Amino acid sequence: RETLFNWLQADIVGTHCLDLFAGSGALGLEALSRGASRVVLVDEAHAVTHQLETNLQLLQTDSARVARMSVQAFLERGPGDARYDLIFLDPPFGQDLIPSTLQLLEDKHWLAPGARIYVECERQLYELSLPAGWKLLKEKKSGQVIYRLVGRE
Repeated sequence: RETLFNWLQADIVGTHCLDLFAGSGALGLEALSRGASRVVLVDEAHAVTHQLETNLQLLQTDSARVARMSVQAFLERGPGDARYDLIFLDPPFGQDLIPSTLQLLEDKHWLAPGARIYVECERQLYELSLPAGWKLLKEKKSGQVIYRLVGRE
């Protein structure tokens, strides 16, 4: 997490963030604490989303919301008028969810101009297939994990 926020520095203030496969919500909540104007946390596990909702109530914020559904279903429906500047993509390991999720973000027009996507995955997925017109901005390896920041060219 420290690596990501060092990469982003002050670029978080005022952004709209999407935390996919949110889990504990650590990335989305950290972005909120650093000045993101809106955060949507997406996860399908009831216990996880219930805890996220409880945490948001404790924070007394209306700048974040929780979506309890699969990431694929959430992305398939499209963003409506919303576009996101920063997307956190940290799916469960071993399920090969990154390529299809990146493609849905592109195909369904979720991304604001200049959007960046943070991707965290297991090291054996070293080759990351990006949608056409996307590029790798930063990368770091630590143990069995690779952290990447990608965006449009």
